[in-house]
Amino acid sequence: MRLGSGTFATCCVAIEVLGIAVFLRGFFPAPVRSSARAEHGAEPPAPEPSAGASSNWTTLPSPLFSKVVIVLIDALRDDFVFGSKGVKFMPYTTYLVEKGASHSFVAEAKPPTVTMPRIKALMTGSLPGFVDVVRNLNSPALLEDSVIRQAKTAGKRIIFYGDETWVKLFPKHFAEYDGTTSFFVSDYTEVDNNVTRHLDKVLKRGDWDMLILHYLGLDHIGHISGPSSPLIGHKLSEMDSVLMKIHTSLQSKERETPLPNLLVLCGDHGMSETGSHGASSVEEVNTPLILISSAFERKPGDIRHPKHVQQTDVAATLAIALGLPIPKDSVGSLLFPVVEGRPMREQLRFLHLNTVQLSKLLRENVPSYEKAIYQDLVMNERLLQALETDH
Repeated sequence: MRLGSGTFATCCVAIEVLGIAVFLRGFFPAPVRSSARAEHGAEPPAPEPSAGASSNWTTLPSPLFSKVVIVLIDALRDDFVFGSKGVKFMPYTTYLVEKGASHSFVAEAKPPTVTMPRIKALMTGSLPGFVDVVRNLNSPALLEDSVIRQAKTAGKRIIFYGDETWVKLFPKHFAEYDGTTSFFVSDYTEVDNNVTRHLDKVLKRGDWDMLILHYLGLDHIGHISGPSSPLIGHKLSEMDSVLMKIHTSLQSKERETPLPNLLVLCGDHGMSETGSHGASSVEEVNTPLILISSAFERKPGDIRHPKHVQQTDVAATLAIALGLPIPKDSVGSLLFPVVEGRPMREQLRFLHLNTVQLSKLLRENVPSYEKAIYQDLVMNERLLQALETDH
C-alpha cells in the first residue's frame, strides 16, 4: 500500500511535532515544587507523632555544629581527590579521608553540569532543568526555598567569597561578601587569591555562623589545557593548603564553642577529558563530598570508603546540621553518617523530619502517591512511640 504525498507529509510533520514536544518536555521539565512557598514564612516543623505530652519535639532539633564552612572547588572531579592525583597533590586531604575524622562521598551531579544549576541543587536540594544553562549566563535571584534562605531567616550570619553567581542567586543574604567573575577563564590565579586573601582575617573572627568559599581556578585550568595539565597538580596542592589552614583553625577554636564545627569540601561538577563540562559523562557528574568534623572521630582500623550519594542530599544534611527546616522543594535524603553518633531518639527524629518533608512533596506532585510512603511513616511513628515509652 503506497502513501500519497499529502499523507506522507502529514506523517512527517506529526513526527517532527512529537519530537519537539519530547525535547521541550525534557528541556523544560515539570518542576517538583511544594505548594507552601518560602516567601509565606516558615512553617512549623513536623510534629511529634503522638509520643507523649512531655516531649519538646514540636520544636526543631538544636544545631549539631557551631560553625559550618563550605569549600566549593569548581570542576573538582572525584578522582582528583580519591585517586592518584589526590594522594600526590592533596596529602592533607587524603589523610583526612583515610584516617581523619571525616565522612567521604562521591556525589552525583545531575546534568546540566554547569555552575548555577549545581549551586541551586546543593542549596535547595531540588533538580534544576536544562533551561538553567541559559540562566547560568546571568543568574536571577533564586526564589525557591534554600539552606541560605532558612539560615538568613534564623538570624545566622553568612559570609561568602568567590564566584559572584552566589551573590546573584542570594542577594541581601550575606552579611559580608566579595564576588569574583567567572568568565575570564584565562585567569586561574587571581580568582583564587581573591578568595584566600580574606581567610586569615575571617577565621580569627567569631562573628559568623556559615562561611562559603567558591574557588574557580581549577575550572579555568580545565578549560584552558584539560585535566592532564601540569597546572592541575599545582592547583590541587594550593587547595590542599587552603583546606589545612581552615581545618586547623576550626579545630583550635573548638575549645571556645559548645559544639564541634563542620568543614565541607565539595565540587559543583567535574570536567570531561577535554576539560569541558555541561554533559553527563562520568567525569563530569562525579564530584567529591567530604564532611570533616571532630564529631566524626573514628577508631584505628575504621576504614570508610566513599559512598555514592546524590548532590541533592547536601541541602537536607546541611539543614539538619544547622538546626534549620529542610528546604521545601528538596528531593534529597539526610546523609545518615552525619548523625549516626547521636542518640537513637535523635536519629529517629532527624529521619522523621526528612520523611515528612519528602512525603509532603510527593503527595503534592505525584498523583499515584499514597500507600508506600504512608506505610513508611506509620512504621517510623511506631518506632518513635516505642522509644518514648522506653524513656
